Amino acid sequence: MIRALHPQDDRAAVALLLTQAQDYYHLWLGHAPGPAEVEDVFTGTPPGCDPAASQRLGLWRHGALQGVAELSFGFPGPQDAYLGLMILAPQARGQGHGAAFLAHLEALARARSTQLFLAVLDANPRGAAFWARNGFAPTGVSRQDADTGHSLHRLVKPL
Repeated sequence: MIRALHPQDDRAAVALLLTQAQDYYHLWLGHAPGPAEVEDVFTGTPPGCDPAASQRLGLWRHGALQGVAELSFGFPGPQDAYLGLMILAPQARGQGHGAAFLAHLEALARARSTQLFLAVLDANPRGAAFWARNGFAPTGVSRQDADTGHSLHRLVKPL
């Protein structure tokens, strides 16, 4: 089941999921996720996007939160959709749940945009392979993150 996340009701489930998926946070930030990363699931957006217009969704299986995603609108351009976050618990990976979650997100994005953007860490070849398998291609836009030192590459998929 995929449904909107509620900041009060789902906060503990998000914290647990991020702890389970801390491999990504160690790769990205160099440390385990904490309260700031949980808060970011509920409030984070790309530059210039309205947090109130963002979709914050959870993928639930067997009564447990197995994935979270944040879908925003208005970045990089006013008519674009941007997938700022999509994380699955390790036990949900490699079983088709990520592709199904992404298909749901794409349907939401398609209602407001003709293309979906995201960024992938250079240090995350497994993530890059997932996005490529699901139709995302490089845009040629890359940047160095000043906080983490990571190289990020923007990808796009026509909807």
